[in-house]
Formats: sequence, C-alpha cells, structure tokens
Amino acid sequence: MDDDRITTSDVRLASLLETAVDGIIIVDRSGTILVYNAACERLFGYTANEAVGANVKLIMPSSYADAHDGYMESYLTTGERKIIGIGREVAARHKDGTVFPIELSVGDARLPDQRQFIGIMRDLRPRMESQQRLNDLQDQLVHMARVSAMDEMGATLAHELNQPLTAIMLYLDALKRVAEKPPETRQDTGTVLGQIVEKTVREADRAGAIIRRLRQFVERKETDRQSVDLRHVISDAVDLASLGARALGIDVRVEKTPDPIVCFVDPIQIQQVMINLVRNAIDAIGEAQCGQRVDIACSVSGAEAIMSVSDDGPGIEPAIREKLFKAFTTTKESGLGIGLAIAQSIAQNHGGTLAAQDRDSGSGTVFELRLPLDVDNASGPQQA
Repeated sequence: MDDDRITTSDVRLASLLETAVDGIIIVDRSGTILVYNAACERLFGYTANEAVGANVKLIMPSSYADAHDGYMESYLTTGERKIIGIGREVAARHKDGTVFPIELSVGDARLPDQRQFIGIMRDLRPRMESQQRLNDLQDQLVHMARVSAMDEMGATLAHELNQPLTAIMLYLDALKRVAEKPPETRQDTGTVLGQIVEKTVREADRAGAIIRRLRQFVERKETDRQSVDLRHVISDAVDLASLGARALGIDVRVEKTPDPIVCFVDPIQIQQVMINLVRNAIDAIGEAQCGQRVDIACSVSGAEAIMSVSDDGPGIEPAIREKLFKAFTTTKESGLGIGLAIAQSIAQNHGGTLAAQDRDSGSGTVFELRLPLDVDNASGPQQA
C-alpha cells in the first residue's frame, strides 16, 4: 500500500513538473540542482541531463553567482530572508549567455534529514515587451492630445504672438523715424534710442518665450519619470494654458504653496493633464459667457498630492457627466474630445485618479488630480 502511494505521488509530481508553464527547480543546501523541469529547458536552454547535478549558479549571471553562496549561508545561519518566501525580480542567464529578467519565488522545504529549496521562475520579457508597447501607445496618444490642444488654441496663440510682434514693428518704425531726423534736431537721441531698443528686446523675448513653451509642449518625448516638485509643473502648465484668458476677462489664479510637493512622475504628461484642465475651465467660462475666475491649487492629503482646477462656470450637464472621461466626448465646436480620456489614463498609469465634482459654493466645477507622493525624495526634487 505504501509503495502504491509513493508511486502515485511520484507520478503526480512528474506530471506537475512536465506540464507547469513556469520553470521549477529544486536544489539542496549546497545549491546542487536536483529537479529541473521541461519549462526550465525552454527558459534556460540547458537540458535536464546537463542541469541536474550541476550547481544552480549555472543559470545565474556572474554578479548573482558570486554572491549566491554567501546569501545561502547567511540564511541557513541566521534565518534572515532576502528572497525566500518573498519573491522578486532577478536576472537569469541563458545557455547562450543572454541575461534576462525573471520573477523568482523560492520556498524552503525542511525534510527530516535535509533542507531543499524550490524555485519557481517566470520569464518577464513578454510582460515587459507588452508594457513597453503600451507605453509607446500612451506616448503617441499624449502627443496627439498636445497637438490637438494647440490646434484648439490656434486663434488664441495667434493673438498672443501678434501682440509682441506688432509692438516690435511699432518700435522699429519709431527707431527709423528717430534715425531719419536731421542731426541738428536730434536731442537726447541716444537716450531715446536706448529706451526704444530696450522695449523692442523685451517684446522679442516675450514672443520667444511663447514659442519656446509651445515647442517644448508639442515636442515628442519619451516617457521619463522623475522626482519633481509639482509646483513647477503647475507653473509651467498655467503659463501656457492661460494664454488669452485675460482678453476674455478671466482671472486665472494659482494658490501659492510654500513647501515642495514631490511626486515621481513624467512631468510632461502631468503638465499635459493640467493644461487640459485649465483650458477646459477657461473654455467653459468663455463659451457660456458666465463666470470670471479659474483657481489652481496643490496640497497634500495623507500620502497623496492633490492638484485641483476649479472654475465658476456653468458646471457639467448631467447628460455629459456620465461619459465625461470617455474618448470623443466633447461639448466644444472643435476638438477631438480625447483630452479628458487621456488625462484620466495618465493619472491611472501614475497610480493616481482624476475626478470631477460640482463646486461647494454653487455653480462651477472642480477637477481633482490625485497622485502618490514620493516620500523618499521629498526634500530634493528636480525641477520639471
């Protein structure tokens, strides 16, 4: 009867090892491979005949192999776990020398007369490739949204650029007239010329700053997450998004926050979200011809940073509210209606949320972007 049970157990184990999608290895306390399943053969390139009896360092890159014995001895002596029973991403080595990432889980089997360790391994390359494809698609969508936002702001941008350019032409005409005066009629010419040149340079700088902001915003960039102070992200976003607001009689105000609010984000993508929210608020007020103010604030609540954009416009119609964050939903005469959908996707990919609600004071809307704080770099962020 005992023999039957042993045979049945062996058959079940062999079947499990043969059919498992993940690589399974069993080693003894010295690291000698005792069991090496078919998935391991596909994963590492070594056959079971080559691997069984060899040290598990066979499938480790040198950086891991050199430290393996020390980790094993430390665990057996102190019981301190670094990976056993925890699991994490590590590097593995194929027979052809290729080093690649795997997810490794290790269990400790305490048998009556010995210690064995069971490792379960999964190739992370397919998951990482899929994630990279998703990131690339996200980058493309964000870029398209930026271009779309600038297209919607076309008339506003033309007006904003026309003002300093017109001023430059007037100043240059004044310079010409001063220069054409007869020498005997020129009084304090140097001072006048200096003042006109100074004003001309100031207007040229103003036009150049607008163009630089546009180029930086529309420029295609790879995803680059870093620790940044959200105050700088908001400042850059508002500078661009508020163009033309004053001409509409709309006051865009940013609440000053004295302390850094640091998150680990892609600053260009978060800037994209804020520009979309501020422009939507300005457009809502302008189209409805009601309200006159947009308020932007940034604060901390627990482990989250909260960026809010509120307006005193007409609010969101109930019929629109349910599909507000769905693609191609828009109340504007022009535009693709993808801004809020992409903004919510960006928030979610950063581990955050984006939501809208009515203002407590009555008419108007508040959009809140919540992001996890980067507590490890709270005192030393980079500027966006």
